[in-house]
Amino acid sequence: MLDELLKYDTEFFLFLNNLGNTSWDGFWLFVTEKWSSIPIYAILLYLIYKNYGLKGTLVVIVCVALMITATDQIASLFKYGVRRPRPCQVEELKEHMRFVADGCGRFGYFSAHAASSMAAAVFLGLSLQRWYKYLPFLLLVWAAITGYSRIYLGVHYPLDVVSGMAFGGLTGWLFYLLQKWGQKRFKTQKA
Repeated sequence: MLDELLKYDTEFFLFLNNLGNTSWDGFWLFVTEKWSSIPIYAILLYLIYKNYGLKGTLVVIVCVALMITATDQIASLFKYGVRRPRPCQVEELKEHMRFVADGCGRFGYFSAHAASSMAAAVFLGLSLQRWYKYLPFLLLVWAAITGYSRIYLGVHYPLDVVSGMAFGGLTGWLFYLLQKWGQKRFKTQKA
């Protein structure tokens, strides 16, 4: 059953990966770069500060730092525990896929990019939904686009991305609960 799931995952990867063309390669390379999200994070930090005040913002920043660290480290544990080669490392796939990324790591299960972006989207979306009701949906779309970029570039299978997004969503929710507790514990004014 696992072999069949991995076979379907590979077929779905090839389908999604081959939807790309050179006209879009630059866009997807930009999307996948971590620094490309800095303007989004700057706006979100401003919204956090505007609605939580300085003390509340510090609680959010500590929670985000812990959340991203946890997400990234656990993704690394899975990558080296499961040891599933990335599609760009599989010789049989190289002639059938588009490889657009600048580099290719060894193992890919699960995607740290997908996990981190989904964790941030869920955490920040929940943290700001009281003031900006559509923001959570916009952030989820942004996280999904980031996840898809990993497939487009040829460095992750769909299952890597979906698993990373599921883990990231759960992590974002748990750290949101921690953040809520921290806001009460440190008696922030605006939260």
